[in-house]
Amino acid sequence: MNTSLIRRSLVHGLLGAALLLTGHAFAQTAKQTLRIGYQKYGTLTLLKARGDLEKRLAPQGIEVKWTEFPAGPVLLEALNVGSIDFGTVGEAPPIFAQAAGADLLYVANQPPAPTAEAIVVPKGSTLKSVAELKGRRVALNKGSNVHYLLVRALEQAGLKYTDIQPVFLPPADARAAFERGAVDAWVIWDPFLAAAQQQLGARVLADGSKLVANHQFYLASRGYAEKQPRVIQAIVEELARLDQWADKNPKDVAQFLAPQIGLDVNIAETAARRFGYGIQPITPAVAAEQQRIADAFFALKLIPKAIRIADALPAKGQATAQADR
Repeated sequence: MNTSLIRRSLVHGLLGAALLLTGHAFAQTAKQTLRIGYQKYGTLTLLKARGDLEKRLAPQGIEVKWTEFPAGPVLLEALNVGSIDFGTVGEAPPIFAQAAGADLLYVANQPPAPTAEAIVVPKGSTLKSVAELKGRRVALNKGSNVHYLLVRALEQAGLKYTDIQPVFLPPADARAAFERGAVDAWVIWDPFLAAAQQQLGARVLADGSKLVANHQFYLASRGYAEKQPRVIQAIVEELARLDQWADKNPKDVAQFLAPQIGLDVNIAETAARRFGYGIQPITPAVAAEQQRIADAFFALKLIPKAIRIADALPAKGQATAQADR
């Protein structure tokens, strides 16, 4: 082979390699990541366990990254600073987040699950009613869904919020305080509630029945929802499919969830049976419920300013959850 032919072959080979590298780099650049925040409960955790969303989004070049959070407030902090794009929380966290200036958007909600949260006392406690909590130390996660349950339960019992001593602790620390007797009661949600009942013999003073709806909400950062409405819709549709199955198969749900949440299958099943299945769009009635909670928190000076839930709802005409698709 002469020198010019060798040179031409070398040049062609280098060009081919460069094109391959460029194509690979473009493919990596084009790949997108959907970052989801989840907690130890609900259909979103089940969706992670089954991998259905990854299969749905893979053809579009979208990877899914999951991050677990101990409670809703810290999850929405991550959403606000841009660490995640989508997540699920209870009723109170989006209210506290909106009052703090977070630019979030309600996407959908689960039906009420009032028995999935409760005020509990140790099995040896002499306390028999919420009214007896006056002057007592009550542990809860500040700004979580149980915050409103506590407010409503005290109100129904004829007590003011200032009549008790709130001790703000995340679930793991609250359980430790509860076990060693450092607090008199604990306001908590599933599956931590189910675990406290089955492992510690915790006794329920009051759950959410006839007090609160205890909706679970799906939220997205406004920027992501506006840029990626089809991805948001895909998440909602996959959650809707799972809800239909999960509602009829609590034992199978527990088998999937137990390894995800690190708890016994029996605990996972108890939590699964108390969850509200059937993802729905945010209706005017649900938005009104949220507004009542926000107004109550502002009246108690638990949030720094009055807020309008309507400001965090999708604009008319914007894609929202369609659970029946």
